[in-house]
Amino acid sequence: MSSATPASRYLICEGREIHFTEWGAEHTDTVIAWHGLARTGRDMDDLAEHLSTRYRVICPDTIGRGLSQWSPQPEREYCLDFYARIAVSLVDQLGLQRFHWVGTSMGGAIGLVAAGGPLSGRITRLVLNDVGPQLADAAIQRIRGYAGSPPAFDTVSELEAYFRTVYKPYGFLTDAQWRRLTESSTRRLPDGRVTPHYDPAMVAQFIHHPHDYERWDDYERITVPVLCLRGETSDLLLADTADAMRERGPRALVVTVAGCGHAPALNVPDQLELVARFLAGGG
Repeated sequence: MSSATPASRYLICEGREIHFTEWGAEHTDTVIAWHGLARTGRDMDDLAEHLSTRYRVICPDTIGRGLSQWSPQPEREYCLDFYARIAVSLVDQLGLQRFHWVGTSMGGAIGLVAAGGPLSGRITRLVLNDVGPQLADAAIQRIRGYAGSPPAFDTVSELEAYFRTVYKPYGFLTDAQWRRLTESSTRRLPDGRVTPHYDPAMVAQFIHHPHDYERWDDYERITVPVLCLRGETSDLLLADTADAMRERGPRALVVTVAGCGHAPALNVPDQLELVARFLAGGG
């Protein structure tokens, strides 16, 4: 199998079936690439393809998203600590002792929690894509608003138009990338309409775990190199928080990504090279 042809795989992690794609399986050095809150692992296709010439890249669907199982206990399982437990089970079953982690938004927060806790000493370099140990309250309320009540449309084309609006802060995507984003995160409802491919109950995280994203203690425990990408107009990771990340804990290298809000799509050459250079040991 060539590096650019991913395999689709499933494992039972913490009693739940988790789907992931695997790129570059011929390599030993591994990158875990984890998507954002209401998204799927397919968002990492461009990054995974870019990195797969050198790395094995694992792109999970979080429980309740994409092709992974939905939680029968949303109040308990839709939270960062349980997601981190799933991550530990996943990397253990894959036999990964040391690996890099690239996470967008929620996927970065899972990596932050894991690197400061259950996967300390195993995550060797951490990339936080527009996320940190403290998030802006206004942005959390915005995300709760759209994620907890996903719209439904008669056609996939209408859903794509919605995605192009709500994810405009991602920055530049080609028409083909918008189409892939849409088709890889679409599910059909019993009435025949289409809606984003996730469990709306995952918003329970913000109701039952209201302080889940307040993670300075975890951040302070991280001892490995951290790259933080901040979208220039991000409303989630504020500039003051990014500045504090430079001074505290692992003293992250913070790079502002022009032309993006929350969160850079990791799909254009500058962003891909920035991540690849950092993972390879560069600044």
